[in-house]
Amino acid sequence: WLWFFKDKNMTVNYYDWSAYHANVRPNKIAIRDLSVNKELTYSELDIRSNKLAEWLQKNGVGKGDRVAILSHNCAEFFELEFACAKIGAIELPLNWRLTKPELEYILNDSSPCVLVYEAAFLDIALELQKDCQIKDSLQIDNQDISSQYESALNESDGNYESIPTNHDDLIMIMYTSGTTGHPKGAMINHRMQLYNCINLAAPALVSPETVQLVVLPLFHTGGMNCYANPVLHAGGELILIKEFDPGLALSILGNSEYKVSHFFAVPAPYQFMMNHPEFESTDLSYLKIAGIGGAPCAEAILKTWSGRGVSMIQGWGMTETSPGGVGLDAADAERKLGSAGKPLMHTEIKVVDDEGNELPWGEVGELYIRGPNVTPGYWNNPEATEDSFEDGWLKTGDAARFDDEGFVYIVDRWKDMYISGGENVYPAEVENVIYQLPQIAEAAVIGVPDERWGETGKVFISLKEGQKIDEKDIIEHCLKNLAKFKVPQSIVFVDLLPRNATGKVLKRELREEVVGSAAPAIT
Repeated sequence: WLWFFKDKNMTVNYYDWSAYHANVRPNKIAIRDLSVNKELTYSELDIRSNKLAEWLQKNGVGKGDRVAILSHNCAEFFELEFACAKIGAIELPLNWRLTKPELEYILNDSSPCVLVYEAAFLDIALELQKDCQIKDSLQIDNQDISSQYESALNESDGNYESIPTNHDDLIMIMYTSGTTGHPKGAMINHRMQLYNCINLAAPALVSPETVQLVVLPLFHTGGMNCYANPVLHAGGELILIKEFDPGLALSILGNSEYKVSHFFAVPAPYQFMMNHPEFESTDLSYLKIAGIGGAPCAEAILKTWSGRGVSMIQGWGMTETSPGGVGLDAADAERKLGSAGKPLMHTEIKVVDDEGNELPWGEVGELYIRGPNVTPGYWNNPEATEDSFEDGWLKTGDAARFDDEGFVYIVDRWKDMYISGGENVYPAEVENVIYQLPQIAEAAVIGVPDERWGETGKVFISLKEGQKIDEKDIIEHCLKNLAKFKVPQSIVFVDLLPRNATGKVLKRELREEVVGSAAPAIT
């Protein structure tokens, strides 16, 4: 099970990525944190992780204990991850956009021993520590060399006790966004992390030469694992920014000093960047891999970036699949535009009907997945775990189909589908047509009750700055490109669409605003 090697003063197990690279490539830059102008070599990253591991053990953190972190993107996320791996503890990333009651639920459910937090969240962190009875805390403040976090490291010499772990031991708990009811804590074990690195590295061409700009939040699996963890596993370099900003991201992608080779995001950041005035003039020649996933992507986004010489490599996954599940090889990016690809190595998928029967290629159904990259279940929630699996297959909640070559197309969220006049309508297909209009900045379609048809589509639209278009013109465009039952019956113009921290449109908020229910009326 375990492969051991010696560093200067301790035995380290084979889950210790930072120790391995500190031994092999000690002086290579591992992380550039541009928000605080900080660089860490692999040697420095390992030393800091060792010291944090010692501090955690001295403060009572043992194998299986949780350590929460509430922060914008920063190198400390990875220092904590590797420290936890060294001592068998579990990292608990927290979504800083959540309200105090939402964070309280997560903390009371997971019961962490320590809360690591950024100084910007001081007030809420202190309240959470008190109300959730968290024993210890460490404040990160990169403007203060005597901050609690830095003081803890300075007072440690890195002599922690290495705790053996195996593939079944947890390294992380990531709470889902909670689109229905309370959020669920997806358990991420070492096996999942390892297979995600295996599954994503080859199709994404990840190597020690990789330089990735990370813009998605690290509390989200897309930020942490596409491709940040695989890049560190390979010995590459991460460039971090605190939060996504389209102009800043473009300036980094086009900077010859950084030579960013990899980028990953959900569709929204790509859309915001291509609408930015600097998009056309930005040098994108260093960018080898531009991964996209997390939500159905409009072809207008794929074609616009392709027009700048950037092949968008689509994929599909979820927190519960660590997250890689389906990926599109770079060689097929243009030929299979819009496809998520084929199952990644060591992964099985199938498309089933409402009764769980496997459907033939071409028919739309719910996507099921199984493999060593899939979560063992949800923390402290056996009922949710049981409901989410069927004969070892994870029920993803995504609507999908295979084409005649076995390529997977994610049609939409299974729960976002609505039924109009007995016909299934997938909002992503309608949105894709609407995005063909050059005036459209954002579009989101939901199903709303209709006395005659059961449900019809309502589309929320945000226009590009300085642009105008009539509702009539949008409907006429849809009539020319969609079957009549798919054409939205009403349009609402808005300044912005509600989005979560990764940029996904919060359709449940739109439904609540229109029909007073977060769930579509599917029967």
